[in-house]
Amino acid sequence: SPDPRETICMSREEFMHKMTETVGWGPAEEYGELFDKVDVAREGFINWDKLTSFILLSLYEKDARTKATVVPQWKDLEFLPGKHKDTIQKILFLKSSGHYLTISKEGLLGIWGENLKLQETLPITSDATKLKHLWVTCLVSLENVNKIAVAFTSKEICFYDLLSKEFPCQYKLQGLKGTPICMDYWCDPLDANESILSFGDITGKVQAIVFTAALISLFERPASACDDKEATMTINWAELLSGCHRCCHILGHKLHRGDWVRQVTYNASLDAIISSTTSNTNTVVLAWREKSKKHFKITSFDIAQGVHAFDYHSRLNLIATAGINNKVCLWNPYVVSKPVGVLWGHSASVIAVQFFAERKQLFSFSRDKVLRLWDTQHQLSIQRIACSFPKSQDFRCLFHFDEAHGRLFISFNNQLALLAMESEANNRVRSHQKPVTCILYNSLLKQ
Repeated sequence: SPDPRETICMSREEFMHKMTETVGWGPAEEYGELFDKVDVAREGFINWDKLTSFILLSLYEKDARTKATVVPQWKDLEFLPGKHKDTIQKILFLKSSGHYLTISKEGLLGIWGENLKLQETLPITSDATKLKHLWVTCLVSLENVNKIAVAFTSKEICFYDLLSKEFPCQYKLQGLKGTPICMDYWCDPLDANESILSFGDITGKVQAIVFTAALISLFERPASACDDKEATMTINWAELLSGCHRCCHILGHKLHRGDWVRQVTYNASLDAIISSTTSNTNTVVLAWREKSKKHFKITSFDIAQGVHAFDYHSRLNLIATAGINNKVCLWNPYVVSKPVGVLWGHSASVIAVQFFAERKQLFSFSRDKVLRLWDTQHQLSIQRIACSFPKSQDFRCLFHFDEAHGRLFISFNNQLALLAMESEANNRVRSHQKPVTCILYNSLLKQ
């Protein structure tokens, strides 16, 4: 008998004969076609490794196609009781604690449990004496250092400690030239010291603070500072620009030229900062970091009437844009001349887009409160939901999909609504409780 460790190769005729003889059903021609699909290099023979690799890849692709066309089932839209008196500016999920955070324009921070019960509210302000004239514009989580950063209309960004119940302000970054209205934070999963806080302002500037020792300190404490660790450390933007703080440096560009920067994000797979405006020139700008990491190479998309928002899917290598012209466009980040796809179906301007990453699907939400889910491969709308919100001419909507928990949050001014996905686990047929390690075929029973 042959050595089981020896690789056995078969020609096309041998494979057709053996498969017909072993399996016991199906025409020999079909096994010949299977051989041709496996033998892509046209070598005239295949082995067991090539056959199993082809079958596994085919099953994986079939599973991916099935997932892409699965339409989620949703529970009824639910309004979550909250205490925000003004427009909700941000919704985010803290992986470390399992809490959700919301913040509204007047500076009220809501802390929600994983069960979506409001646990606590805290007033977050830069200066209590300015409360009437001060608005919060954005919030981001710095999870690697257990902090949050809050941007204000006073041209400040304040950093608060999440490990303390009082949420004390540890750093106050002042002296920004324009009011920051959008922010994003990224940290390196392999080195938590490396992180980037990017933000855009009302003057069209996109700027980023690149931290290189975040776990030790975000900013350097001056020698003259008091020893009280609870005291707020004030940093002037000019100090950062001059390079006084060795633990971080600044990057930026002005390509948006006076247009409000509506969204900004740093993407590690592209090593670029993506930003957008509602202008029809330089609508979406990609600032690619050069090898020195100290300068940008800039490319941009011009989109008629501008966009409200965008999202990027790294595996699909697609940027989706929420067009004011009612269209959702799909862009290859390396091709600026035209989109690779256009999704038609909305009757009003699109105000939000977000990828359903695992399924390679895309959510879009329009100003007439219609939610659509798209199959990005076939560029087809596979689901449409008209959301029931109070009628209002002037409103602000936020859209946040928590993919890990199957929860879709939509804010309407100061109200927070939830669309929760029905559990799909009960609908799946599983033959085993644990991973399958061996399969045998019974030719007599054909099973």
